[in-house]
Amino acid sequence: MFLNSEARYNQWVRDHYRFLIRSAWALTGSRSVAEDVVQDCYTNAWKHRDQLRDPALVRPWLFQIMRRSIFRHLPPCTISLEDGDDEQWGAAPGTGIDNRLDVVKALSRIAPIHREVLVLHYFDDMPTAQIAEALEIAPGTVLSRLARAREALRDAMTSPRPATSATPVTAATGKVTSIRKS
Repeated sequence: MFLNSEARYNQWVRDHYRFLIRSAWALTGSRSVAEDVVQDCYTNAWKHRDQLRDPALVRPWLFQIMRRSIFRHLPPCTISLEDGDDEQWGAAPGTGIDNRLDVVKALSRIAPIHREVLVLHYFDDMPTAQIAEALEIAPGTVLSRLARAREALRDAMTSPRPATSATPVTAATGKVTSIRKS
């Protein structure tokens, strides 16, 4: 069955909205920003729907668009999850939300290139080949980033939260916290 453009767009929303909102929320740490990002993603996908080369690769294509939208919505170094965001995550302030959000908070403290591969691989169960397509990198690079990202996440979960910044990149200096042990 052939779908017209509007029906195809509606199918994309039905099939991929939850994936995109989950990914955007995990990457930004904010549900409201994630909703804006996904809305922009679908707006841009509709505008550029003729650029989709292979309909079977719609999910990685939408993720690319969503990823670029995140970069437009957030200036560098603002992706974080603060302790005061408990209400946004559905919990009353001070109710031990840290116990449930340790991984998400740790994700906010690692480099964005590592956060992306972890979210796609573990949160969205995307295969390596599709991650490579979505991020426009080689499959071997995906595996390498996954290995480094797991190590960075492990370090972020075991080390105490830095007092000055919730992310590894500081806006003032632009320096990235090293994920490798010296």
